[in-house]
Amino acid sequence: MGFVTGMLAGLARRQIDPGKLLAATDIDIADIASRIPIDRYAALYNCLNRELDDEGFGLFSQPMRTGSFEFLCRGCLSAPTLAEALSRASRFLHIVLPDLAISVRRSHGRAELVIAETRKLADDPDDPGRVFAFEWLLRLLHGLSCWLAGRGIALDHVIFPYRRPAHSADYPLIFTEDSRFAPTVPGGTGTLVASFNANLLDLPIRRDEAALATFLEGAPGKITTLYRRDREMVIRVRDLLRAALPATQSLDDIADRLHLSPRTIHRRLEEEGSSFRAIKDALRRDMALARLTKTRDAISQVAADLGYADTSAFYRAFVEWTGMAPVHYRRKWAGKSA
Repeated sequence: MGFVTGMLAGLARRQIDPGKLLAATDIDIADIASRIPIDRYAALYNCLNRELDDEGFGLFSQPMRTGSFEFLCRGCLSAPTLAEALSRASRFLHIVLPDLAISVRRSHGRAELVIAETRKLADDPDDPGRVFAFEWLLRLLHGLSCWLAGRGIALDHVIFPYRRPAHSADYPLIFTEDSRFAPTVPGGTGTLVASFNANLLDLPIRRDEAALATFLEGAPGKITTLYRRDREMVIRVRDLLRAALPATQSLDDIADRLHLSPRTIHRRLEEEGSSFRAIKDALRRDMALARLTKTRDAISQVAADLGYADTSAFYRAFVEWTGMAPVHYRRKWAGKSA
């Protein structure tokens, strides 16, 4: 519900009653404990965009007119690599969304997607509309990147420029388990930083005009339904892998547990933008990062608990994920997450 409240913040600022839109999408915001089905959330997203003629939900100093998302996609479609697509996205959003500046940094095997306020979005750094603005734009850029590359792109960690919101329990499902919060000083501007493997910037763009035509059906709200980490088959496989640790499970093992053929699971995961190997790697990575930053467990113990036969294999995997050894990562980040 926190995401819905944030999405509606622009209406509240304009003293517009959201009742008609909520009724049309069958959402009851009075029940703050309820969870909203993703298809209704996407429908509200699109209805609100059309009602305001603003794909920025009325949250910014100028409207992001309907059709902006389509032209963002078209501008990125002919890019040779994901790095160039994000560069084009940055230049386009500078025109239609000047309140937030997007850039990509690459260094020592890591890449960072940076979203920075060019003007403060609200007087209160924890204003629901400001929180949602950062959530929304990261989700949009990440989802679009995954679609363009034709695969899920794992975020290693994200630093959000506000205090931990009440709905942060859902961040591991939507962004990454390693979500950190660095509050912006009241009256100042803040910066979101999302880190991932720099090699992913070199991925080729795999979509064409025919794929775009299908993708734009139900867009831009459709972006919220793609490449989520809580997709049905993805989360079922992830949960079974996690429950089995430190024992390792093969695709055949998981297929037996789900009473499905390995081929069916492979196809379902591919449809959801993932793979068995990607889920297994992401689970180990997320759990390793959390353990190293939030506990004092020995690195050898973390490796064993994650199913690594020897610590050296864990070291090699960890360096591939983060660009640094586990001990250096712990020293850098321990105690920094709120």
